[in-house]
Amino acid sequence: MRASGILLPVSSLPSKYGIGCFSKSAFEWIDFLQESGQTFWQILPLGPTSYGDSPYQSFSTFAGNPYFISLEELIAEGLLTREECETANLGTNPSYVDYEKQYENRNPLLHKAYENSKKREDADFLKFEEEQKAWLSDYALFMALKDVHDKQAWNTWEKELIRKEPEVLAKYREELADEICYYEYLQYWFLKQWLKVKKYANDRGIRIIGDIPIYVAFDSADAWMNPELFAFDEDMNPIEVAGCPPDGFTADGQLWGNPIYDWEYHKKQNYAWWIRRIRHCEVLYDVVRIDHFRGFDEYYTIPYGMTNARIGEWKKGPGIALFHEVKKHVKNIEIIAEDLGYMTQSVRDLVAETGYPGMKVLQFAFGSGSDNEYLPHNYTPNSVVYTGTHDNETLMQYLECTEEHVRNHIREYMNRPHASNEELCENLIWMAMSSVGKYCMIPLQDYLGLGKEARMNYPSTLGHNWEWRVRKEQLTHDLASYIAHMTGLSYRWRIDPPKEEETNETDTENE
Repeated sequence: MRASGILLPVSSLPSKYGIGCFSKSAFEWIDFLQESGQTFWQILPLGPTSYGDSPYQSFSTFAGNPYFISLEELIAEGLLTREECETANLGTNPSYVDYEKQYENRNPLLHKAYENSKKREDADFLKFEEEQKAWLSDYALFMALKDVHDKQAWNTWEKELIRKEPEVLAKYREELADEICYYEYLQYWFLKQWLKVKKYANDRGIRIIGDIPIYVAFDSADAWMNPELFAFDEDMNPIEVAGCPPDGFTADGQLWGNPIYDWEYHKKQNYAWWIRRIRHCEVLYDVVRIDHFRGFDEYYTIPYGMTNARIGEWKKGPGIALFHEVKKHVKNIEIIAEDLGYMTQSVRDLVAETGYPGMKVLQFAFGSGSDNEYLPHNYTPNSVVYTGTHDNETLMQYLECTEEHVRNHIREYMNRPHASNEELCENLIWMAMSSVGKYCMIPLQDYLGLGKEARMNYPSTLGHNWEWRVRKEQLTHDLASYIAHMTGLSYRWRIDPPKEEETNETDTENE
Protein backbone atom coordinates (compact mmCIF):
# COMPACT_ATOMS: atom_id res chain seq x y z
CA MET A 1 0.00 0.00 0.00
CA ARG A 2 1.35 3.41 -0.98
CA ALA A 3 0.53 6.04 1.62
CA SER A 4 1.74 9.33 3.04
CA GLY A 5 1.57 11.39 6.17
CA ILE A 6 2.77 14.51 7.91
CA LEU A 7 5.34 14.78 10.69
CA LEU A 8 4.18 17.16 13.41
CA PRO A 9 4.99 16.81 17.14
CA VAL A 10 2.08 17.11 19.56
CA SER A 11 3.87 20.07 21.16
CA SER A 12 3.68 21.91 17.82
CA LEU A 13 -0.12 21.92 17.61
CA PRO A 14 -1.79 25.36 17.83
CA SER A 15 -3.45 24.66 21.18
CA LYS A 16 -4.30 27.25 23.81
CA TYR A 17 -2.18 27.66 26.92
CA GLY A 18 1.29 27.72 25.43
CA ILE A 19 1.92 24.23 24.07
CA GLY A 20 0.29 21.74 21.72
CA CYS A 21 -1.83 19.24 23.62
CA PHE A 22 -4.81 16.86 23.39
CA SER A 23 -7.30 19.69 23.10
CA LYS A 24 -9.66 20.77 20.33
CA SER A 25 -6.69 21.65 18.15
CA ALA A 26 -5.59 18.00 18.03
CA PHE A 27 -8.99 16.96 16.65
CA GLU A 28 -8.96 19.86 14.16
CA TRP A 29 -5.48 18.78 13.05
CA ILE A 30 -6.79 15.28 12.37
CA ASP A 31 -9.60 16.83 10.30
CA PHE A 32 -6.91 18.69 8.34
CA LEU A 33 -5.03 15.43 7.73
CA GLN A 34 -8.22 13.80 6.50
CA GLU A 35 -8.97 16.73 4.20
CA SER A 36 -5.39 16.46 2.90
CA GLY A 37 -5.86 12.79 1.95
CA GLN A 38 -3.24 11.60 4.43
CA THR A 39 -2.97 8.17 6.05
CA PHE A 40 -0.48 8.94 8.82
CA TRP A 41 0.19 11.44 11.56
CA GLN A 42 3.79 10.98 12.74
CA ILE A 43 4.71 12.40 16.13
CA LEU A 44 7.78 12.48 18.39
CA PRO A 45 8.10 10.51 21.66
CA LEU A 46 5.29 11.25 24.13
CA GLY A 47 7.27 10.74 27.36
CA PRO A 48 7.66 13.33 30.14
CA THR A 49 10.61 15.57 29.34
CA SER A 50 13.41 16.57 31.68
CA TYR A 51 16.22 19.13 31.57
CA GLY A 52 16.72 20.25 27.97
CA ASP A 53 13.08 19.53 27.00
CA SER A 54 14.07 16.72 24.64
CA PRO A 55 11.42 14.04 24.05
CA TYR A 56 14.37 11.66 23.57
CA GLN A 57 15.49 12.10 27.21
CA SER A 58 12.51 11.12 29.34
CA PHE A 59 11.90 10.21 32.96
CA SER A 60 10.12 7.06 31.80
CA THR A 61 9.75 4.99 28.65
CA PHE A 62 6.18 4.12 29.68
CA ALA A 63 4.78 7.39 31.05
CA GLY A 64 3.29 10.28 29.09
CA ASN A 65 4.06 14.00 29.14
CA PRO A 66 1.66 15.89 31.47
CA TYR A 67 2.16 19.05 29.39
CA PHE A 68 -0.04 17.40 26.75
CA ILE A 69 -3.05 17.09 29.07
CA SER A 70 -5.76 19.41 27.80
CA LEU A 71 -6.55 22.09 30.37
CA GLU A 72 -9.75 22.79 28.44
CA GLU A 73 -11.05 19.33 29.27
CA LEU A 74 -10.12 19.80 32.92
CA ILE A 75 -12.13 23.02 32.85
CA ALA A 76 -15.07 21.18 31.29
CA GLU A 77 -14.81 18.55 34.04
CA GLY A 78 -15.01 21.26 36.70
CA LEU A 79 -11.50 20.54 37.97
CA LEU A 80 -10.16 23.98 37.01
CA THR A 81 -11.73 27.31 36.20
CA ARG A 82 -11.15 29.16 32.96
CA GLU A 83 -9.94 32.15 34.96
CA GLU A 84 -7.26 30.03 36.66
CA CYS A 85 -5.96 28.87 33.29
CA GLU A 86 -6.21 32.28 31.61
CA THR A 87 -4.28 34.04 34.38
CA ALA A 88 -1.48 31.47 34.52
CA ASN A 89 1.51 32.69 32.51
CA LEU A 90 2.11 29.75 30.15
CA GLY A 91 3.88 31.73 27.43
CA THR A 92 2.63 34.47 25.15
CA ASN A 93 4.15 33.62 21.74
CA PRO A 94 1.80 31.35 19.75
CA SER A 95 4.66 30.28 17.47
CA TYR A 96 6.93 28.86 20.18
CA VAL A 97 6.74 26.90 23.41
CA ASP A 98 8.12 28.60 26.51
CA TYR A 99 9.18 25.52 28.47
CA GLU A 100 10.27 27.53 31.50
CA LYS A 101 6.77 29.01 31.81
CA GLN A 102 5.21 25.60 31.27
CA TYR A 103 7.35 24.11 34.03
CA GLU A 104 6.69 26.92 36.47
CA ASN A 105 2.99 27.47 35.91
CA ARG A 106 1.33 24.41 34.35
CA ASN A 107 2.35 22.05 37.13
CA PRO A 108 0.52 24.09 39.84
CA LEU A 109 -2.61 24.03 37.66
CA LEU A 110 -2.42 20.28 37.27
CA HIS A 111 -1.92 19.88 41.01
CA LYS A 112 -4.97 22.03 41.65
CA ALA A 113 -7.01 19.84 39.29
CA TYR A 114 -5.82 16.80 41.22
CA GLU A 115 -6.80 18.36 44.55
CA ASN A 116 -10.27 19.14 43.17
CA SER A 117 -10.80 15.60 41.93
CA LYS A 118 -12.45 12.67 43.65
CA LYS A 119 -9.75 10.26 42.54
CA ARG A 120 -10.48 7.55 45.10
CA GLU A 121 -14.14 7.51 44.08
CA ASP A 122 -13.36 7.27 40.37
CA ALA A 123 -13.72 3.66 39.25
CA ASP A 124 -11.99 4.40 35.95
CA PHE A 125 -8.95 5.77 37.77
CA LEU A 126 -8.79 2.75 40.07
CA LYS A 127 -9.06 0.46 37.05
CA PHE A 128 -6.24 2.39 35.35
CA GLU A 129 -4.02 1.96 38.42
CA GLU A 130 -4.57 -1.77 38.35
CA GLU A 131 -4.02 -2.15 34.60
CA GLN A 132 -0.80 -0.11 34.56
CA LYS A 133 0.69 -1.25 37.88
CA ALA A 134 3.68 -2.94 36.20
CA TRP A 135 5.27 0.49 35.73
CA LEU A 136 2.93 3.14 37.14
CA SER A 137 3.53 2.96 40.90
CA ASP A 138 7.32 2.82 40.50
CA TYR A 139 7.28 5.79 38.11
CA ALA A 140 5.06 7.81 40.45
CA LEU A 141 7.29 7.00 43.43
CA PHE A 142 10.34 8.02 41.37
CA MET A 143 8.80 11.40 40.51
CA ALA A 144 7.66 12.02 44.08
CA LEU A 145 11.17 11.25 45.32
CA LYS A 146 12.64 13.65 42.79
CA ASP A 147 10.43 16.37 44.27
CA VAL A 148 11.69 15.54 47.76
CA HIS A 149 15.28 15.68 46.50
CA ASP A 150 14.93 19.03 44.72
CA LYS A 151 14.76 17.37 41.26
CA GLN A 152 18.25 15.88 41.63
CA ALA A 153 19.17 12.71 39.72
CA TRP A 154 18.54 9.44 41.58
CA ASN A 155 22.24 8.57 41.89
CA THR A 156 22.65 11.56 44.26
CA TRP A 157 20.01 10.26 46.71
CA GLU A 158 20.72 8.41 49.95
CA LYS A 159 22.46 5.09 49.45
CA GLU A 160 19.47 3.27 50.91
CA LEU A 161 17.26 4.74 48.20
CA ILE A 162 19.78 4.15 45.44
CA ARG A 163 19.86 0.50 46.47
CA LYS A 164 16.06 0.50 46.91
CA GLU A 165 16.11 -1.16 50.31
CA PRO A 166 12.56 -2.51 50.80
CA GLU A 167 11.91 -0.93 54.21
CA VAL A 168 13.06 2.49 52.95
CA LEU A 169 10.84 2.27 49.86
CA ALA A 170 7.90 1.20 52.04
CA LYS A 171 8.46 4.19 54.33
CA TYR A 172 8.50 6.65 51.42
CA ARG A 173 5.48 5.04 49.76
CA GLU A 174 3.55 5.74 52.95
CA GLU A 175 4.91 9.25 53.56
CA LEU A 176 4.51 10.34 49.93
CA ALA A 177 1.23 8.55 49.23
CA ASP A 178 -0.58 11.72 48.15
CA GLU A 179 2.18 12.88 45.79
CA ILE A 180 2.48 9.36 44.34
CA CYS A 181 -1.26 9.39 43.69
CA TYR A 182 -0.90 12.80 42.01
CA TYR A 183 1.63 11.49 39.50
CA GLU A 184 -0.54 8.44 38.84
CA TYR A 185 -3.52 10.75 38.32
CA LEU A 186 -1.63 12.75 35.68
CA GLN A 187 -0.91 9.55 33.81
CA TYR A 188 -4.58 8.60 34.00
CA TRP A 189 -5.58 11.85 32.32
CA PHE A 190 -2.77 11.64 29.78
CA LEU A 191 -3.77 8.17 28.57
CA LYS A 192 -7.50 8.88 28.70
CA GLN A 193 -7.15 11.99 26.53
CA TRP A 194 -4.59 10.51 24.12
CA LEU A 195 -6.66 7.41 23.44
CA LYS A 196 -9.61 9.66 22.65
CA VAL A 197 -7.46 11.53 20.11
CA LYS A 198 -6.15 8.26 18.66
CA LYS A 199 -9.65 6.82 18.28
CA TYR A 200 -10.82 9.99 16.54
CA ALA A 201 -7.89 9.64 14.13
CA ASN A 202 -8.39 5.93 13.50
CA ASP A 203 -12.12 6.42 12.89
CA ARG A 204 -11.19 8.83 10.10
CA GLY A 205 -8.62 6.59 8.47
CA ILE A 206 -5.60 8.27 10.08
CA ARG A 207 -2.96 6.02 11.68
CA ILE A 208 -0.54 7.26 14.34
CA ILE A 209 3.20 6.74 13.90
CA GLY A 210 4.89 6.96 17.29
CA ASP A 211 8.58 7.16 18.06
CA ILE A 212 10.70 5.54 20.75
CA PRO A 213 14.39 6.10 21.43
CA ILE A 214 16.54 2.98 21.50
CA TYR A 215 17.96 4.10 24.86
CA VAL A 216 16.39 5.40 28.05
CA ALA A 217 17.67 8.32 30.10
CA PHE A 218 19.96 7.59 33.04
CA ASP A 219 17.81 9.79 35.28
CA SER A 220 14.68 7.74 34.72
CA ALA A 221 12.42 5.41 36.63
CA ASP A 222 13.50 2.66 34.23
CA ALA A 223 17.19 2.92 35.18
CA TRP A 224 16.55 3.41 38.89
CA MET A 225 14.09 0.56 39.33
CA ASN A 226 15.70 -1.89 36.88
CA PRO A 227 19.50 -1.46 37.13
CA GLU A 228 19.98 -5.09 36.07
CA LEU A 229 18.95 -4.05 32.55
CA PHE A 230 22.03 -1.85 32.19
CA ALA A 231 25.81 -1.91 32.40
CA PHE A 232 26.12 -0.46 35.92
CA ASP A 233 28.82 -1.01 38.51
CA GLU A 234 28.12 -2.05 42.12
CA ASP A 235 27.56 1.61 43.09
CA MET A 236 24.87 1.95 40.39
CA ASN A 237 27.01 4.18 38.20
CA PRO A 238 27.20 3.47 34.45
CA ILE A 239 30.30 1.62 33.35
CA GLU A 240 29.86 3.03 29.86
CA VAL A 241 27.39 5.31 28.11
CA ALA A 242 25.98 5.76 24.63
CA GLY A 243 26.95 8.13 21.85
CA CYS A 244 28.38 8.38 18.35
CA PRO A 245 32.04 8.61 17.33
CA PRO A 246 33.57 11.68 15.68
CA ASP A 247 32.72 12.23 12.01
CA GLY A 248 32.92 14.94 9.38
CA PHE A 249 30.29 17.01 11.18
CA THR A 250 31.32 16.62 14.84
CA ALA A 251 35.02 16.45 15.71
CA ASP A 252 34.24 15.34 19.28
CA GLY A 253 31.48 12.92 18.33
CA GLN A 254 28.16 12.89 20.18
CA LEU A 255 28.09 12.09 23.90
CA TRP A 256 24.48 11.17 24.63
CA GLY A 257 25.15 9.86 28.13
CA ASN A 258 22.40 7.20 28.13
CA PRO A 259 23.22 3.96 29.98
CA ILE A 260 24.12 0.98 27.82
CA TYR A 261 22.00 -2.15 27.97
CA ASP A 262 23.36 -5.35 29.45
CA TRP A 263 22.34 -7.36 26.40
CA GLU A 264 23.45 -10.66 27.92
CA TYR A 265 20.95 -10.16 30.73
CA HIS A 266 18.20 -9.24 28.25
CA LYS A 267 18.96 -12.36 26.25
CA LYS A 268 18.64 -14.58 29.34
CA GLN A 269 15.26 -12.97 29.99
CA ASN A 270 14.14 -13.58 26.38
CA TYR A 271 14.07 -9.81 25.93
CA ALA A 272 11.03 -9.55 28.21
CA TRP A 273 11.53 -5.82 28.99
CA TRP A 274 11.75 -4.93 25.31
CA ILE A 275 8.63 -6.94 24.54
CA ARG A 276 6.80 -5.14 27.35
CA ARG A 277 8.01 -1.83 26.00
CA ILE A 278 6.78 -2.47 22.47
CA ARG A 279 3.52 -3.95 23.74
CA HIS A 280 2.97 -0.64 25.51
CA CYS A 281 3.45 1.03 22.12
CA GLU A 282 0.62 -1.13 20.77
CA VAL A 283 -1.72 0.80 23.05
CA LEU A 284 -0.41 4.22 22.07
CA TYR A 285 0.30 3.92 18.34
CA ASP A 286 -0.52 2.08 15.14
CA VAL A 287 3.09 2.16 13.89
CA VAL A 288 6.28 2.81 15.87
CA ARG A 289 9.58 4.17 14.60
CA ILE A 290 12.54 2.88 16.65
CA ASP A 291 15.23 5.55 16.78
CA HIS A 292 18.91 4.60 16.16
CA PHE A 293 18.05 1.12 14.92
CA ARG A 294 21.65 0.42 13.99
CA GLY A 295 22.40 0.12 17.71
CA PHE A 296 20.75 -3.31 17.66
CA ASP A 297 23.50 -4.48 15.29
CA GLU A 298 26.45 -2.57 16.72
CA TYR A 299 26.51 0.21 19.31
CA TYR A 300 29.17 2.72 20.28
CA THR A 301 30.18 2.84 23.95
CA ILE A 302 32.08 5.59 25.74
CA PRO A 303 33.69 5.12 29.18
CA TYR A 304 31.62 6.81 31.89
CA GLY A 305 33.01 10.20 32.91
CA MET A 306 34.35 11.23 29.51
CA THR A 307 33.55 14.77 28.38
CA ASN A 308 33.33 13.88 24.70
CA ALA A 309 32.92 10.82 22.47
CA ARG A 310 36.41 10.65 21.02
CA ILE A 311 37.36 7.58 23.04
CA GLY A 312 35.02 4.64 22.62
CA GLU A 313 34.47 1.33 20.92
CA TRP A 314 31.89 -0.50 18.86
CA LYS A 315 30.25 -3.58 20.37
CA LYS A 316 27.83 -6.13 18.99
CA GLY A 317 24.15 -5.71 19.76
CA PRO A 318 21.48 -8.39 20.11
CA GLY A 319 20.86 -8.61 16.37
CA ILE A 320 17.95 -10.53 14.91
CA ALA A 321 17.38 -12.60 18.08
CA LEU A 322 15.57 -9.68 19.74
CA PHE A 323 13.20 -9.24 16.80
CA HIS A 324 12.44 -12.93 16.58
CA GLU A 325 11.10 -12.62 20.12
CA VAL A 326 9.27 -9.38 19.33
CA LYS A 327 7.49 -11.00 16.38
CA LYS A 328 6.45 -13.92 18.55
CA HIS A 329 4.77 -11.73 21.14
CA VAL A 330 3.81 -8.47 19.42
CA LYS A 331 1.25 -8.75 16.63
CA ASN A 332 -0.65 -5.48 16.37
CA ILE A 333 1.91 -2.83 15.55
CA GLU A 334 4.06 -2.09 12.53
CA ILE A 335 7.72 -1.08 13.05
CA ILE A 336 9.86 1.38 11.10
CA ALA A 337 13.65 1.10 11.47
CA GLU A 338 15.46 4.43 11.78
CA ASP A 339 18.56 3.23 9.96
CA LEU A 340 20.20 6.59 9.29
CA GLY A 341 23.85 7.47 9.85
CA TYR A 342 26.90 5.42 9.04
CA MET A 343 25.64 2.16 7.53
CA THR A 344 27.61 -1.06 7.46
CA GLN A 345 26.62 -4.14 5.54
CA SER A 346 25.72 -5.91 8.77
CA VAL A 347 23.22 -3.13 9.61
CA ARG A 348 21.69 -3.42 6.15
CA ASP A 349 21.47 -7.18 6.57
CA LEU A 350 19.73 -6.83 9.95
CA VAL A 351 17.13 -4.38 8.62
CA ALA A 352 16.52 -6.66 5.64
CA GLU A 353 16.15 -9.72 7.87
CA THR A 354 13.58 -8.02 10.11
CA GLY A 355 11.56 -7.00 7.07
CA TYR A 356 11.00 -3.56 8.58
CA PRO A 357 11.08 -0.58 6.22
CA GLY A 358 14.11 1.67 6.59
CA MET A 359 14.30 5.44 6.11
CA LYS A 360 15.41 7.56 3.16
CA VAL A 361 16.04 11.28 3.69
CA LEU A 362 16.34 13.56 0.67
CA GLN A 363 18.55 16.06 2.50
CA PHE A 364 21.26 13.36 2.56
CA ALA A 365 20.99 12.65 -1.17
CA PHE A 366 22.83 15.40 -3.00
CA GLY A 367 26.38 16.55 -3.49
CA SER A 368 27.96 13.12 -3.99
CA GLY A 369 27.87 10.30 -6.54
CA SER A 370 25.02 8.47 -8.23
CA ASP A 371 25.43 5.50 -5.86
CA ASN A 372 24.25 7.60 -2.88
CA GLU A 373 21.53 5.42 -1.32
CA TYR A 374 19.40 8.48 -0.52
CA LEU A 375 18.98 9.43 -4.19
CA PRO A 376 15.49 8.32 -5.29
CA HIS A 377 16.68 6.12 -8.14
CA ASN A 378 18.33 3.89 -5.52
CA TYR A 379 15.23 3.47 -3.32
CA THR A 380 13.49 0.18 -2.76
CA PRO A 381 9.72 -0.03 -2.21
CA ASN A 382 10.15 -1.12 1.44
CA SER A 383 11.20 2.37 2.47
CA VAL A 384 9.79 5.38 4.30
CA VAL A 385 10.85 8.55 2.47
CA TYR A 386 11.34 11.91 4.19
CA THR A 387 12.43 15.32 2.98
CA GLY A 388 13.96 15.72 6.46
CA THR A 389 13.43 14.70 10.07
CA HIS A 390 13.14 16.59 13.37
CA ASP A 391 16.96 16.66 13.55
CA ASN A 392 17.39 18.18 10.09
CA GLU A 393 17.12 21.73 8.88
CA THR A 394 13.77 22.55 7.37
CA LEU A 395 13.86 22.01 3.63
CA MET A 396 13.89 25.74 2.93
CA GLN A 397 16.69 26.30 5.44
CA TYR A 398 18.62 23.44 3.85
CA LEU A 399 18.28 24.99 0.39
CA GLU A 400 19.28 28.42 1.64
CA CYS A 401 22.32 27.23 3.61
CA THR A 402 23.72 24.35 1.58
CA GLU A 403 26.71 24.80 -0.71
CA GLU A 404 26.11 25.97 -4.26
CA HIS A 405 27.37 22.75 -5.84
CA VAL A 406 24.74 20.82 -3.85
CA ARG A 407 21.94 23.14 -5.05
CA ASN A 408 23.23 22.72 -8.58
CA HIS A 409 23.18 18.94 -8.19
CA ILE A 410 19.53 19.17 -7.05
CA ARG A 411 18.64 21.32 -10.07
CA GLU A 412 20.45 19.02 -12.47
CA TYR A 413 18.90 15.89 -10.96
CA MET A 414 15.41 17.33 -11.40
CA ASN A 415 16.21 19.04 -14.72
CA ARG A 416 15.20 22.40 -13.23
CA PRO A 417 18.34 24.48 -13.99
CA HIS A 418 16.79 27.86 -13.11
CA ALA A 419 14.48 26.89 -10.24
CA SER A 420 14.32 29.17 -7.20
CA ASN A 421 14.67 27.81 -3.69
CA GLU A 422 10.88 28.02 -3.28
CA GLU A 423 10.39 25.98 -6.45
CA LEU A 424 13.07 23.48 -5.41
CA CYS A 425 11.31 23.01 -2.07
CA GLU A 426 8.06 22.06 -3.84
CA ASN A 427 9.93 19.88 -6.33
CA LEU A 428 11.73 17.97 -3.58
CA ILE A 429 8.46 17.27 -1.80
CA TRP A 430 7.03 16.00 -5.08
CA MET A 431 10.17 13.86 -5.60
CA ALA A 432 9.63 12.24 -2.19
CA MET A 433 5.91 11.72 -2.79
CA SER A 434 6.39 10.24 -6.27
CA SER A 435 9.22 7.90 -5.24
CA VAL A 436 8.79 4.11 -5.02
CA GLY A 437 8.99 4.15 -1.21
CA LYS A 438 5.76 2.72 0.15
CA TYR A 439 5.36 5.48 2.75
CA CYS A 440 6.27 9.15 2.53
CA MET A 441 6.41 11.51 5.53
CA ILE A 442 6.77 15.25 5.07
CA PRO A 443 7.40 17.61 8.01
CA LEU A 444 4.65 20.23 8.09
CA GLN A 445 7.28 23.00 8.02
CA ASP A 446 8.28 21.86 4.53
CA TYR A 447 4.74 22.05 3.18
CA LEU A 448 4.59 25.56 4.66
CA GLY A 449 7.93 26.53 3.09
CA LEU A 450 9.32 27.73 6.44
CA GLY A 451 12.99 28.39 7.14
CA LYS A 452 15.29 28.20 10.15
CA GLU A 453 12.70 29.85 12.38
CA ALA A 454 10.76 26.56 12.30
CA ARG A 455 13.57 24.07 12.89
CA MET A 456 12.76 21.63 15.70
CA ASN A 457 16.18 20.48 16.90
CA TYR A 458 19.89 21.16 16.58
CA PRO A 459 21.48 17.84 17.67
CA SER A 460 23.99 17.95 20.52
CA THR A 461 22.82 21.39 21.68
CA LEU A 462 20.78 22.52 24.68
CA GLY A 463 18.28 25.36 24.63
CA HIS A 464 15.87 26.69 21.99
CA ASN A 465 15.03 23.24 20.66
CA TRP A 466 11.62 21.55 20.37
CA GLU A 467 9.90 24.95 20.51
CA TRP A 468 8.29 25.61 17.12
CA ARG A 469 4.49 25.61 16.84
CA VAL A 470 2.21 25.98 13.85
CA ARG A 471 -0.35 28.76 13.99
CA LYS A 472 -3.98 27.90 13.37
CA GLU A 473 -4.27 30.35 10.47
CA GLN A 474 -1.48 28.51 8.63
CA LEU A 475 -3.61 25.35 8.32
CA THR A 476 -5.73 26.59 5.44
CA HIS A 477 -8.12 24.79 3.12
CA ASP A 478 -5.86 25.84 0.23
CA LEU A 479 -2.92 24.06 1.85
CA ALA A 480 -5.03 20.96 2.48
CA SER A 481 -6.17 20.99 -1.17
CA TYR A 482 -2.58 21.35 -2.39
CA ILE A 483 -1.42 18.41 -0.27
CA ALA A 484 -4.44 16.35 -1.32
CA HIS A 485 -3.75 17.06 -5.00
CA MET A 486 -0.12 15.94 -4.65
CA THR A 487 -1.22 12.89 -2.68
CA GLY A 488 -3.67 11.90 -5.40
CA LEU A 489 -1.14 12.39 -8.20
CA SER A 490 1.34 10.10 -6.41
CA TYR A 491 -1.39 7.51 -5.63
CA ARG A 492 -0.89 7.75 -1.88
CA TRP A 493 -4.55 8.21 -0.89
CA ARG A 494 -5.91 6.37 2.12
CA ILE A 495 -8.19 4.68 -0.44
CA ASP A 496 -8.12 4.72 -4.23
CA PRO A 497 -9.25 8.17 -5.41
CA PRO A 498 -12.67 8.13 -7.09
CA LYS A 499 -12.94 8.18 -10.85
CA GLU A 500 -13.57 11.56 -12.43
CA GLU A 501 -17.23 10.92 -13.25
CA GLU A 502 -17.84 9.65 -9.69
CA THR A 503 -16.21 12.78 -8.31
CA ASN A 504 -18.53 15.00 -10.35
CA GLU A 505 -21.60 13.12 -9.17
CA THR A 506 -20.45 13.40 -5.56
CA ASP A 507 -19.83 17.12 -5.96
CA THR A 508 -23.33 17.61 -7.34
CA GLU A 509 -24.88 15.69 -4.46
CA ASN A 510 -22.91 17.76 -1.94
CA GLU A 511 -24.14 20.96 -3.51
